[in-house]
Amino acid sequence: MPKDRDPGPSVKDPEQYEALRDDGMSKEKAARISNASANQGREEVARRGGHAEAYEDRTKDELMQRARELDIAGRSSMNKAELVDALRNH
Repeated sequence: MPKDRDPGPSVKDPEQYEALRDDGMSKEKAARISNASANQGREEVARRGGHAEAYEDRTKDELMQRARELDIAGRSSMNKAELVDALRNH
């Protein structure tokens, strides 16, 4: 891993972190997933995933609430498509 991409000591599984980042995930989300899989095993974390309702199936109010929880900047002026994009790339 190049030195300029070193995730730091808080990331417990740097290999998975880099793979997730290469797939386009944010630093925060990639770190959260890689740390969970380092603690509980990749298979356990993978088994848990994928149960949330699709963002497109949620109302704008539900998306706004989730954006508020994640403290996404500019959410009040976003339309539904922009909220979906911001949530996916957070």
